[in-house]
Amino acid sequence: MPLPVSRATSSKSPPAPTPAPVALLVVPWEVSFLDPLRQARNALIILNQPFSFALLHRVWHASRWHACADGGANRLHDLLRDHGGKDIRHLYTPDLIKGDLDSLRDDVRTYYSSRGVRIVHDRDQDSTDLMKCIGALVDDEKAERHVEQHTIVLLGGLSGRLDQTVHTMSLLHKLRRKRRRTFVITDDNAAWILDAGEHRIRIDHETFGPTCGLLPVGVDSTVLTTTGLEWNLNDQVCGFDGLVSTSNKLLPDASVVTVSTTRPVWWSMELRPLQEPEPSTLKPENVPVLDSFATSGSVISEW
Repeated sequence: MPLPVSRATSSKSPPAPTPAPVALLVVPWEVSFLDPLRQARNALIILNQPFSFALLHRVWHASRWHACADGGANRLHDLLRDHGGKDIRHLYTPDLIKGDLDSLRDDVRTYYSSRGVRIVHDRDQDSTDLMKCIGALVDDEKAERHVEQHTIVLLGGLSGRLDQTVHTMSLLHKLRRKRRRTFVITDDNAAWILDAGEHRIRIDHETFGPTCGLLPVGVDSTVLTTTGLEWNLNDQVCGFDGLVSTSNKLLPDASVVTVSTTRPVWWSMELRPLQEPEPSTLKPENVPVLDSFATSGSVISEW
């Protein structure tokens, strides 16, 4: 025999209060590390790939911490040894050279050792030279006890060998969970990961454009909505099995591009040719900010 339903349980409950709207967090982005006059808390890691002096000059002087991943030191050394008939290597002395050092030439090691650069031979074969440099930065941040992370700027990493390019993209995909901002810059483009959510990207049209792209690398697909592009997307499913927004263009009259994405996606912008700096703008190297890398004499560490 069913139990009788009481008046209390059969009466209608008062309507639940309408929840307050939740404000969506919009992540702002600006590529300030190409302005040598705006030195910020940037950490520059130079990879073993070609780059121009014009690009190096900009990213170097916009950064406070400078490292070479193994053979990246060869690239830095050779570019500066005879620049316009002058040896300007002393103006761009890194704080650290780290890796398994299978690419570092003996003459480059000797030169930077004489300049007091810390050279760390890390034999770990389960991490790449890039990963080892990022690990050194993390250790130094812990020693420095500074709350704010550095913005990581990778010089190179999206050209040359395909397997190395894929490693760069894979590493940044994973780093997004630990680092707030990591950029990759080459003489052709700048790129970084936009995590799931809303993004607002400030565009410097004198430096970037006209082409750009939204690349769903590392995910099966994502849903994209954009503004500020010649071919905007509106709740468009993008993936390697379908549409991929390559060779899109920045609207010349739009100072901001907005991107809404349901999954992590790569954003890339074409870099316009950079002018060589005037000789008068070449200034003495900055005193290293991180004391743990300020050394004197030849320092070679083995891990």
